[in-house]
Amino acid sequence: MAAYSFTNSKGTEYFLHGRTRTVGGGKKVTLYFFAKKAGKGALAEIPEGYKVTESGRTGLPILKKKSGLFGWF
Repeated sequence: MAAYSFTNSKGTEYFLHGRTRTVGGGKKVTLYFFAKKAGKGALAEIPEGYKVTESGRTGLPILKKKSGLFGWF
């Protein structure tokens, strides 16, 4: 299984990872992050409902939730 990769405008390749954690009240949440090397927890694709953007200042990739149908909800 190949990990999802994103190459930023500076030419650096990052790989998407996810880790599931249990937070207060027993709720499970998945934390998504990018790393320069594919490792434990690497994901093959972007989770549904998310998109990848790039920080204009640092060039780091960011996983964001997609906005609603028209972008106002």
